[in-house]
Amino acid sequence: MRVLVQRVTSARVVVDGVSVGEIHPDRHGLVALVGVTHDDDADVASRMADKLWRLRILDGELSAADVGAPILVVSQFTLYANTVKGRRPSWNAAAARAVAEPVVSAFADALRGLGAHVETGVFGADMAVELVNDGPVTLMLEL
Repeated sequence: MRVLVQRVTSARVVVDGVSVGEIHPDRHGLVALVGVTHDDDADVASRMADKLWRLRILDGELSAADVGAPILVVSQFTLYANTVKGRRPSWNAAAARAVAEPVVSAFADALRGLGAHVETGVFGADMAVELVNDGPVTLMLEL
């Protein structure tokens, strides 16, 4: 599992012209772009959720857990692109929908179980992700 996390001052996901998940400008938070590979499962999702929730990347070296920062979770299979050879990415390391969708859901549910306010995109949809990166701070998390 890979999570590309961005600290944001605002963010939203739009599907078919409708906002489906949002971090309002008055609430700084985190956008978590989530990639799943073949052997990931709910246990991996739970451990990654805990890592993200307690990651000290907000102002004053605080975590989302410390300040109750909202988290916008968006599935992102392209995090497992292999671009070593040629000009066309390979997606072989990305899990199929049957594996990935429940793991992304388990990740969001695990964050909620830790006390996070979680908004989400729509798995597999053509999403427009808008965000204002704060800092900018962008980190890749892996287990």
